[in-house]
Amino acid sequence: MDTLLIAIHAIAATGVVLLAPVQVLRRPKDQRHKAIGRSWVVLMYFVCVSGMFIYSITGGFTFFHALAIFTFLTTTLGVIMIRRGHVRTHAFNMIGSWLGAVTAGLFAVLIPTREIPRLVVAEPLVFWTILIAVIVAATLWVAYVLRFVPVRRPAEAVVRLTDEHRGARGSAPEGAER
Repeated sequence: MDTLLIAIHAIAATGVVLLAPVQVLRRPKDQRHKAIGRSWVVLMYFVCVSGMFIYSITGGFTFFHALAIFTFLTTTLGVIMIRRGHVRTHAFNMIGSWLGAVTAGLFAVLIPTREIPRLVVAEPLVFWTILIAVIVAATLWVAYVLRFVPVRRPAEAVVRLTDEHRGARGSAPEGAER
């Protein structure tokens, strides 16, 4: 059970690590950013919650559990901040959450007694197959969003009345009710 949980946790964490650069490098504030961002938040929450159930190293609470709680909070703050219109604070919290995930991932990969390095040594084909599958899945998701989700920014969705819509003198167009 612990190995399956660790595998699912690592797969979701890989998705988190892969999607974040797309968000940072693309132009923000459009529907595509929102779609990828929402999927990133779901993955991040999954990583944080699933991480709380992994006790394979010490059998108790570790630095990774504290980092999971902290990351859950900063991700939640990032969501709250963007809903309130605080773009800089949103970006700070989301990038910080991503950096925390990258840091935890590096420790998980670089410590030889952890599950991932042991899997690379014991079953390299399984490891590389899973890693490639996750990269392909993340790439396909981003390609789908970039292809099929409208580019429209939220402000562009609002129809604004111009002189042409109101008529030359600010009155309603001919035939329109007042």
